[in-house]
Amino acid sequence: LALIEAAIEARADAILVHHGYFWKGEDGRVVGQKHARLKQLLTHDLNLFAYHLPLDAHPDLGNNAQLGALLGISPQGRFGDDELGWIGALAAPTTLRAFAQTVSARLNRVPLVIGEEDRPVRTVGWCTGGAQGWFDAAV
Repeated sequence: LALIEAAIEARADAILVHHGYFWKGEDGRVVGQKHARLKQLLTHDLNLFAYHLPLDAHPDLGNNAQLGALLGISPQGRFGDDELGWIGALAAPTTLRAFAQTVSARLNRVPLVIGEEDRPVRTVGWCTGGAQGWFDAAV
């Protein structure tokens, strides 16, 4: 909502986002937060453009490519539907604890860490999209 309000204040014609508001299998009712956002867009004749998959998949500019670069991971392969999941190597082996600290520092968020914190980490699988069903493919 803050983005929409800032766009209205800036007199923007459109907003470009990664996720839209209507997903297959999701409750389609326009209530709560979805209602508030759509009401602002419609009231102020503000266009919303959502481009989901291209932002995950692009090899240089996409979310996966940018996240890998930010975390110091060199891409080595892909997995999952439309190869949206990525596999890569760290420049040097580290520990799970140290890698989690890197993630925290670079993303300004504390990651959920599951596993032995002293275990070595050499390769990383990641996906900025809905890859919750691809754990076996990543392994």
